[in-house]
Amino acid sequence: MVRTASPVGPADPSSKRHGLRSDGGSSTHGYLGDFAREPALFTVYRIAPDQSCYPNVPGYYLIDVDDGVGARECCRFTDEPDDVPEWNGAWRGDPWCPAIMKQARALIAKAANR
Repeated sequence: MVRTASPVGPADPSSKRHGLRSDGGSSTHGYLGDFAREPALFTVYRIAPDQSCYPNVPGYYLIDVDDGVGARECCRFTDEPDDVPEWNGAWRGDPWCPAIMKQARALIAKAANR
């Protein structure tokens, strides 16, 4: 059986199912948006710190992936220019990584301009 996900663009966090991120936090806390890449849904979260309180500290981000079995950590990274993303498990070296990071950074930039 082939599983496919319907195309999903950035969603309003209030419309997301309430659940947990891969790190145990609420799926609405730090939510910046999500995007689909068949058959998976990737969700981007700001996990620390509040940049309005600490403007000179880099932002820390989490990308979760859900391909139908629940959220799992895909990647963690900062917004430092020299940062090397920390890909989790089988994601290390995956050919999707550059495209995932590009879309995640676009969601972060969009959130910063709101």
